[in-house]
Amino acid sequence: MAQDSHRLSGSDLGREKSRKLSPLGALKPFIAPYRATIAAAGVALVLAAAATLVMPVAVRGVIDHGFSTEDARNIGRYFFALMAVVVFMGFASATRFYLVSWLGERVVADVRDKVFSHVLSLSPRFFETTRTGEVLSRLTADTTLIQTVVGSSASFALRSLVMAIGSLVMMFVTSPKLAGLSVIGVPLVLAPIILFGRRVRNLSRESQDRIADTSAMAGEIINAVQTVQAFTHEDRSRKIFHDAVEDSFRSAIKRTRMRAVMTALVISLVGGVVVGVLWAGAADVLDNAMTGGELSQFILYAVLLASSVGALSELWGDLQRAAGATERLVEILRTEPDITSPAQPTLLPKPAKGAVRFEHVSFVYPARPEHKALRDFSLVVNPGEAVALVGPSGAGKSTVFQLLHRFFDPQVGRILFDGVDITTTEPRAYRANLAVVSQEPVIFAGSIADNIRYGRLDADDSDIARAAEAAAADEFVRQLPDGYNTIVGERGVTLSGGQRQRIAIARAILRDAPLLLLDEATSALDAENERLVQQGLANLMAGRTTIVIAHRLATIQRLKRIVVLDQGSIVAEGSHAELVNNGGLYARLAALQFNEARALAV
Repeated sequence: MAQDSHRLSGSDLGREKSRKLSPLGALKPFIAPYRATIAAAGVALVLAAAATLVMPVAVRGVIDHGFSTEDARNIGRYFFALMAVVVFMGFASATRFYLVSWLGERVVADVRDKVFSHVLSLSPRFFETTRTGEVLSRLTADTTLIQTVVGSSASFALRSLVMAIGSLVMMFVTSPKLAGLSVIGVPLVLAPIILFGRRVRNLSRESQDRIADTSAMAGEIINAVQTVQAFTHEDRSRKIFHDAVEDSFRSAIKRTRMRAVMTALVISLVGGVVVGVLWAGAADVLDNAMTGGELSQFILYAVLLASSVGALSELWGDLQRAAGATERLVEILRTEPDITSPAQPTLLPKPAKGAVRFEHVSFVYPARPEHKALRDFSLVVNPGEAVALVGPSGAGKSTVFQLLHRFFDPQVGRILFDGVDITTTEPRAYRANLAVVSQEPVIFAGSIADNIRYGRLDADDSDIARAAEAAAADEFVRQLPDGYNTIVGERGVTLSGGQRQRIAIARAILRDAPLLLLDEATSALDAENERLVQQGLANLMAGRTTIVIAHRLATIQRLKRIVVLDQGSIVAEGSHAELVNNGGLYARLAALQFNEARALAV
C-alpha cells in the first residue's frame, strides 16, 4: 500500500500507466451493493435490444407483404406489429436509461463520500506534498468521468455489444453468404480500436492530470487573492493560470485528435465493408436468390452491426478515460495514513488530568530529513501547570505542538499523556483531550454559533453563549444584526482579527479539554483587542494544563515556568526574572523586544 507521503501530482511521470481497463475493477465494491438495480437494468437492456433486433423482421414483413396486392387487406396488421415493437422498444429503453442513470449517480456519490472520508483520515505528511486543488480535482472531475461511464457509457457499451452480436447472428440467419462476406472485414475494424485505444488511454490520463494541475493552480491563487492584489501580481497570476489552461487544452486536443482519427478509421472501414456486402446482395435480388424484404432485413442488421461497432469504438475512449480517473482515485484510497490506531489501543485514564511528558524525543520532518526539528527533547508538564515555549524561528516550538497533536510520531523517544504513550492510544480518543487556539484561527463559512459549536457538536445555544461570554466575545456578537446566527463568510472574512480570535477561544472553552495548546493568540492584535483576548485566555487557562508558544515575551512574564528552545533542544528554563538575570538567549530576546517596544513608545 502507498504511504501518505506519496505525492499525488499530475507531474508524477514516473508512475506506471496501465494500458488496460483493469483499474475500473476498483469500482466493484461500490457497484456490488446495487445488484438488484443492475439486474433490472440488464433485463431492460436485453428487452430493448431484442425489440430492436425484431424490427428488421417486421420491416421485412411490411416490404414483402404490405406492398402486395394479394395482402392489401392485411397491411394494417404488419404496420401494427411494427408500431408495437417500436413502443415496446421505447419503454424498455427508457427503463434502462433511468436505472443506469440512477446507478451512476449513486455510485459516484458513494465514491466521492469514500474518497473524502479517507482524505480526512490522512496525516499532515500527505498534505505537505499534495496540493489541495489536486485532491479537489479528483473529487470532482474524475468522479464525473466515472459517473458518465457507470451511468451511461457502460450501459451503451453493453447494449452495443449485445446489438452487435445479435445483429451478426441475424445476418447469418438472413443470408449466410452475405454474412460471411461481412465477417471478413471484422479484423479490419477491430485493429484500429485496439491500437488507437491504448494511445487514447494514456492521453486520457495525461489530460486528467493537466486538469488537476489547473484546478490546483486556480485554488492556490484564489485563496491568496488579497496577497496577489496587494503585490499587484494579477498579470503574473493570469499568465500562470493561462499557461496551465493552455497545457490542459493541448493535452485534451491530443486526446481528442487521437479519438477522432480512430473514429474516422472505424466508420470508414465499417462503411466500406457494408457497401461491398450490399453490392453482392443487390446482385442476389436481381438473380431472385433472395427477396427485396430479405435484403432490406439484412441491410438493417448490417446497419445495426455497423452502428454498434462504431459506438463501441467511441465508447472505448470513454472507458479509457474513466479507467484513468479511477486509477487516480484509487491512488488516494490506497494511500495509508502514517498515524493509525493500534489493534488494541490503550485506554486513557478518566477523567484526564492533562499531564504531559516528553522523553528524549528526536524528530525530523519527512519532507526535510536532513534537519532535526527536535534533538533529545525532554519536558514534563504537570496537571494544571502553565508552561511557555520561547525561542527563535525554527527552534522547534511548533514541532512540539505537531507531536502533541500526534500529527506525526517521533522517530526516537516517546510522548506520554497522563502516563500513557500516545502512540498506543486511538488518535481520535486522545485528541479529544486537547484544545487549541492558534495564531491564525480557522473560521468556517457558517454562522458564529456553528463556529463556536465546532468545539463540542452537542452543545446547545446556552452553552455557546456561556463560552462566548467567557471568551469576551458575547458583547460584539450580540451587536451584530443576526447575533449568533450571523454568517461570517469564507474563512471569517467579515470579522476582525480580534473577533476571530475570541470566537476561537470560545470554541476552545466549549471543548473543555484538560490540555490547552496556545500558539500566541495575541501577537497580531491591537491593544484593545489584546486586552479582551487576554481576558478570554485567562478564563480558558484556569484549571487546565496549558502550553503556550510565545512570540511576544511580554505576554508570558506572569508565567512561573518558561522553557527556552534553540535548534530543537532546551537551552534554559525558569521564570522571566530568572532567565533575564541568567543572561543567554532569553535575555537577548527580551532585551531586543523590550528595547524595541520602548523605542516605539517614544
